[in-house]
Amino acid sequence: MTQPNESTWWQRGTVYQIYPRSFKDTTGDGVGDLRGITEKLEYLEWLGVDALWLSPIFPSPMRDFGYDVSDYKGVDPLFGTLEDFNDLIREAHARDLKIILDFVPNHSSDEHPWFVESRSSKDNPKRDWYIWHDAKEDGSPPTNWRSVNGLETPGSIWNWDEATQQYYLASFSPFQPDLNWRNEEVKEALADALRFWLERGVDGFRIDMIDFLSKDAELRDEPPETAQADDYLAAATYQMNRPETHDYIREMRRTVHDYPERVMVGEVLYFLSPEQLNAFYGDGSGLDLPFHFGLMFLPLDAKALRTKIDAYEAALGDNQPNYNLANHDMPRLSRHGAGSRLAAMLLLTLRGTPFLYYGDELNMANVDVPPEKQQDPFVIYEIGMTRDGMRTPMQWDSERYAGFSNVEPWLPVAEDYERINVEAEKQDKTSMLWLYKGLLELRRATPALHIGSYGPLDETPDTLFGYWRESEGSRALVLLNFSAEEQEVTLPAEEAWSVALSTLLDRNGKAEQTLRLRPFEGVILQPT
Repeated sequence: MTQPNESTWWQRGTVYQIYPRSFKDTTGDGVGDLRGITEKLEYLEWLGVDALWLSPIFPSPMRDFGYDVSDYKGVDPLFGTLEDFNDLIREAHARDLKIILDFVPNHSSDEHPWFVESRSSKDNPKRDWYIWHDAKEDGSPPTNWRSVNGLETPGSIWNWDEATQQYYLASFSPFQPDLNWRNEEVKEALADALRFWLERGVDGFRIDMIDFLSKDAELRDEPPETAQADDYLAAATYQMNRPETHDYIREMRRTVHDYPERVMVGEVLYFLSPEQLNAFYGDGSGLDLPFHFGLMFLPLDAKALRTKIDAYEAALGDNQPNYNLANHDMPRLSRHGAGSRLAAMLLLTLRGTPFLYYGDELNMANVDVPPEKQQDPFVIYEIGMTRDGMRTPMQWDSERYAGFSNVEPWLPVAEDYERINVEAEKQDKTSMLWLYKGLLELRRATPALHIGSYGPLDETPDTLFGYWRESEGSRALVLLNFSAEEQEVTLPAEEAWSVALSTLLDRNGKAEQTLRLRPFEGVILQPT
């Protein structure tokens, strides 16, 4: 296992997710593009992040906005050209910023040439690149497995193809047929795609829905009680996450790690236990970072957070944790209201690799996009809304359309953009933007925060979460008050302490032995 003094950039650093459609439009079509990202690298360098994760930029019909890939070795014209991508890599690396690409190996678009060939006839050489099967004797689908995007009103994972009189499997949507990972040619084609981007200097990949790669070889039905369960995905044992999944991950890892200092991040199901997540590291042969969504679905409650984090830490041992509190599929950090600043401090002071979502550093809102302007075909059933509200344009300034574009954007800009934007918040040293900048600077400058160990602080009130971060020669104490009331904390007497940063950005310097934390205030303390 890599030791702290030998840590790689992804173990020390922070990752900033960009949804390219919504970051910056330079072509006047209302959609963000690669040149827009390149144009804003100076801002990202100023902010202090270390790597940029780009949601899919590959050619696509865009029915799932890039997660339906029609060419794994290209750039969709909506975002620009391969030359634009090469420029982005070059300019990012010149600023010591890494680039991580979203990669979608479980399924392609039904418009991908591979699938067009596959469905053309039963004896086409690419027929076995996807998962085809005859109907049961009664004409019903081959198994009772359920579509992921049909969980509210259960729908089959199988889709009938009239021309060839067979079903094909699509875990998510009919226009996203699953690739057959038991076919060696498929694995090599996808490995070739990974090498295509690695040769262009990509620093790693975030692998989409990696635990869906393997399905039961015998195509066994789920038991009736599982098939009808409300928590179907958690109960299913044949539809996904079969033992071969880890073999496929090892094969991808070998391809990625043939190139030095590359990272492989994997999206796994959000409800996995810490022990299940830990299995995806594979004793150094699996994912570098299997995504941990455990905090995303919790309220800002000190006891609940500590319980979840302590269990995660206990399961991982020396493996690298990671945290993600918002992304393109789930609501922004602003959902926590007065606690949003606490959430930011939590995210950037825990052990491991934090993933930030664009615009959260401004406290951008989750927008209630009116039905006539909605673009996303899917509803997130847990929150009863489309994902559009978390994907609205980045707010750069107070000009029309928030400086994102000079024409009406593909999604509406939040109504508060004249107040919540980069330029306005740069002028306000108490803004959320300056809190993020301060947290990122302190994290980078303090070994305890970017490579140190984690240990909870005992004997604190139920509404306060405290923890130590320690590394050789470096120590920090984080205190987070999740209460609307003031909290008093007696600091360890063996050392004198100073406040390095408060979420309210209005105090630093020597701390009294009895520290008073204001409502929803967090502080980072260091010994003096």
